[in-house]
Amino acid sequence: PVPTISWRKVNGHNPSKARLRKSQAVLEIPNVQLEDAGMYECKAENSRGRNVFRGQLQVYTYPHWVEKLNDTQLDSGDQLRWECKATGKPRPTYRWLKNGVPLWPQSRIDMVNGVLMIHSVNLSDAGMYQCLAENKYGTIYASAELKILASAPVFPLNQRRKSIIVTKGQEVLIECKPQASPKPAITWKKGDKALRESKR
Repeated sequence: PVPTISWRKVNGHNPSKARLRKSQAVLEIPNVQLEDAGMYECKAENSRGRNVFRGQLQVYTYPHWVEKLNDTQLDSGDQLRWECKATGKPRPTYRWLKNGVPLWPQSRIDMVNGVLMIHSVNLSDAGMYQCLAENKYGTIYASAELKILASAPVFPLNQRRKSIIVTKGQEVLIECKPQASPKPAITWKKGDKALRESKR
């Protein structure tokens, strides 16, 4: 006799959007997603017995960004850490470009699993960077600009007082906060002599 047919997803539930057609002989899954992947079983049975067929559904996807780059400003001498993160099946691999030219690991530059690290950045590191995430189904791009701040020390006008009047025995505070990149080394002198720390 004509068998009755039933479908099930092994180790899971049939997708709620799944449809059965042609007397249940055809299982249709519209708009397939990663979570639909798995082993499916078709069971046919009549009064003479039953038979089962199993088939594996594998779902592959184009890469998709989870985490992108942001434009960044750093002081000369700082460390850059950028991370690209994408999903996809097969799992995407990553490549980096700087100003459109492939970037390779060097003495200061590390690239591991979508993470770019540049140790002790300098003006030569400034530019436009691109991260590429790719699998056999496609490639996606993320871009960001790295700006390096480098300037000689400059004192704001409000710190350039010629003289400070203070009562004998009181405490005095003289600020030295120059604007500079990278962070400058600061030394103090009284007249021509270097100042050293003391109890006072």
